[in-house]
Amino acid sequence: MQEASLPGVLKVILIILLIYYGLKVLTRLFGPLLLRYVTKKAGEKFQQQFSQYQQPQQSPEDDVTIDKKTKQKSSNKDVGEYIDYEEID
Repeated sequence: MQEASLPGVLKVILIILLIYYGLKVLTRLFGPLLLRYVTKKAGEKFQQQFSQYQQPQQSPEDDVTIDKKTKQKSSNKDVGEYIDYEEID
């Protein structure tokens, strides 16, 4: 059976602490840059989608078009019967 030596344990703890603080410093340095890049790309994507749905007015002002959408009311008469309930004390 192997035993952990004190210098080996201290070395592992030191490596973990160095990695933790190193990542902490790197995120403070590069976090704002990464966030700025992501927001810029998202803005470009939204702008592209917005410009894709905009349609320029090509019809003359004298033309009038009316698009009617027909409403279909579907009534379901087979919903069952109404039962009046009373509370029992």
